[in-house]
Amino acid sequence: MSNQPATENDQEEQKSKKPADTAFKQQRLPAWQPIITADTALPVFLIIGLLFIPIGIVLVVTSERVLEYDLDYTDTNCISTTGGNVTCADILQRSNYTGAKCTCTIPIKLDKPFTGKVYFYYGLINYYQNHRRYVKSRDDNQLLGSTDAVNNDCQPFQKSPNGSDYTPCGAIANSKFNDSLTLSFNGSQNVPFLSTDIAWTTDKAVKFQNPPNASNYFKTHPSPPNWNYTAWDLGGNDQNNKGYQNEDFIVWMRTAAMPTFRKLYRKLDTTNSSAFQNGLPQGNYTLTVEYNYPVTSFSGRKQFIISTTSWMGGKNPFLGWAYIVVGIVCMIAFVVFFILHKTWKIQNRPPT
Repeated sequence: MSNQPATENDQEEQKSKKPADTAFKQQRLPAWQPIITADTALPVFLIIGLLFIPIGIVLVVTSERVLEYDLDYTDTNCISTTGGNVTCADILQRSNYTGAKCTCTIPIKLDKPFTGKVYFYYGLINYYQNHRRYVKSRDDNQLLGSTDAVNNDCQPFQKSPNGSDYTPCGAIANSKFNDSLTLSFNGSQNVPFLSTDIAWTTDKAVKFQNPPNASNYFKTHPSPPNWNYTAWDLGGNDQNNKGYQNEDFIVWMRTAAMPTFRKLYRKLDTTNSSAFQNGLPQGNYTLTVEYNYPVTSFSGRKQFIISTTSWMGGKNPFLGWAYIVVGIVCMIAFVVFFILHKTWKIQNRPPT
């Protein structure tokens, strides 16, 4: 190791914070800065206006062609079939939400036929699935089929009183929507529903897998407190739609970002009945609700929604009107700035 004292040049180099003499560090790279003038800005406003307005009109017209029927069945529309003119919401409340059963029937009239693909949704209002602790209250390893101990994020729905892990654990699973909705046409003909192909294929293929020997596993492990069935009972006799791979369960586990949301419940089966092969015909229907899911305690609302779709998805006029408004604002800006530009140009023209 050298003990020679540092020279003056070495000390100067160590103390200096001067950047290296390169084009990048010395800011000598070629650059271009646009100079915004009336001749460059006005055509931009004009082009945006001419493009956005027709695009918005197309989107609004497309959205209006989507047919949708919404029915709120939270309370007064859902009167118990057992008599007494009592709502199902009141029956659940009087039983202190301890598992009382209630059924109601609600007439529905479609003034137009819903042709093409028809989708059935349940909607919830004032339901905050986006709460931080609620969103975290799950164990993704468990949902992938792991039989290891679940994590603490599932609290307070992590373990049953006997110390066993809930299957599935967490607040999201415990609060799964469990109303049963069926529809009949002209009072007698059941509308055929499809309960598969309603979840994201990536969710079912990647995020949700059943544990080994699933039927015995779910029977020997406790279900969440609000469930009166096991995960293996979900999906009926369809072996590919049971346990963690049940599509109703998968749809519910994908939490909503807003407090008002809808989730896909069923699709119309157009293959097994000639009456529905083109969609839902115009006429009278009856919705039968097995009312199990309480929402009035937190001022929530429940909806049953029938909808068709278009090439841009469901009914959503907001995007089209947003395009139209932006286009109109740009056209107004173009006209105002064009007039100001011409006026200023004439006033400031040098005398001849």
